[in-house]
Amino acid sequence: MRSDYALYVVAVICFIISGVSAAYTTSLWIVTPVVFGLVFIGLGYWQRPKQTVTTQMAVAPPPPVVVSAPAPKVTEVVEEKKPEEAKPEPVVQATSVAEVKPPSIGLLEVKGIKEKRAQQLNAIGIKTVEDLSKASAEDLAAKLKIAPYFTGKWIENAKEILKKS
Repeated sequence: MRSDYALYVVAVICFIISGVSAAYTTSLWIVTPVVFGLVFIGLGYWQRPKQTVTTQMAVAPPPPVVVSAPAPKVTEVVEEKKPEEAKPEPVVQATSVAEVKPPSIGLLEVKGIKEKRAQQLNAIGIKTVEDLSKASAEDLAAKLKIAPYFTGKWIENAKEILKKS
């Protein structure tokens, strides 16, 4: 049995005693049990278990991580046609390779961002440090429901990381 229930029961008993004493006498014994009853109600309220409110932010699962390796150079083998008596010699020509984009820096590199927060940032469209450095601290704080102080620190750190790389 919870302790607050026990205190409420004692308060009810005090009120019953004051009612019975009021029926038989008109003295100080009427007021005293009422005061004790109120004290026990207050103690019961004070001893009640505290309600905890938990809020969880719905976050979409992060997209699968795709690790991209640098593209291999494409080569073509071009054979020149010569008379049949001579052995053909293959000629190797290197074709131009499209500019390979360097891998982007992950959000986990930013000081203060762990795996769970990175997933939340991915869910609202911030996938790289570049995206984070371009974001507004106030808008980001409103979407994540946190203080703009933290988002401002993340953005500053993201800009510093971009300067270093």
